[in-house]
Amino acid sequence: MTYDLMTLGRVGVDLYPEQSGTGLAEVRTFAKYLGGSATNVAVAAARHGLRSSVTTGVGDDPLGGFVRTALRGFGVDDRHVVTVPGAQTPIVLCEIFPPDTFPLYFYRPHAPDLRITEDDLDTDALRTAKVVWITGSGLSAQPSHGTTLRAVADREPGTDTVLDLDWRPMFWNDPAQAPAHYARALEHCTVAVGNRDEVEVAVGTRDPDRAADLLLERGLRLAVVKQGPAGVLARTATENVVLPPVPVEVVNGLGAGDAFGGALVAGLVAGLPLTRILENANAAGAIVASRHSCADAMPTPDEIDRLLTGRRTSSGAPL
Repeated sequence: MTYDLMTLGRVGVDLYPEQSGTGLAEVRTFAKYLGGSATNVAVAAARHGLRSSVTTGVGDDPLGGFVRTALRGFGVDDRHVVTVPGAQTPIVLCEIFPPDTFPLYFYRPHAPDLRITEDDLDTDALRTAKVVWITGSGLSAQPSHGTTLRAVADREPGTDTVLDLDWRPMFWNDPAQAPAHYARALEHCTVAVGNRDEVEVAVGTRDPDRAADLLLERGLRLAVVKQGPAGVLARTATENVVLPPVPVEVVNGLGAGDAFGGALVAGLVAGLPLTRILENANAAGAIVASRHSCADAMPTPDEIDRLLTGRRTSSGAPL
């Protein structure tokens, strides 16, 4: 089987409060969703019709079964999900204070997604997949660190390897090691995606223009720097595209970046022009920000098209 997308990295069960604007101590009820950045990107890509899979780990507990069932329901191949004996499937809680404050609380003792080994890899599928997506958090601990690098070591020419910089300092025993680990991973990548905080860890600057240039100097063909309210910048050796965000009423900003990632992958696979890819990715992120969940909220191409068409119509721009 040749996949359009294979992701490696974090999975978890999101418990999101049903009372917005309330601290966890006062929250009464929660909604349960599939979550985890690499998992969300695989789901987002599947919503675009891509054949996707996620390589990750779950515990031998009921929540591990929930993860597998949810993935299959979203059309994501779960054959590369490893059950780690004795481990517990991670849980993530958040607080929701729109429009821009969404603290996350990770419960990941001996996280199984960080315990996947090279023996768990489907190296043939990883070599030929059109896109492989790895994450910065997957580099934060062994054996996941070595497994992640091995997964992208033998990619076929003409394929894309994306590093989602995904900076979660609480996952690292020594955060000072992150820049060196990122640098080694970037040697195997063609695309990097991150926000200002994340590119600062990777290349030492928060300036989007300078960060994009430094990433391209590492040998990448595409650098994407997300700037929040300032929009997104994408740069190749011959193109520079800067787009503003799509305005929406924010319900929960978590997962918007993963929706962006899924749409980015879909555009790369389809060979769309860079500006169109970013338009779709921005719209996908906006749609998820206007919803409560992450994986469950990932939009279809029709939903993205409707949002963009509505914006062009209301602005008087040509369709």
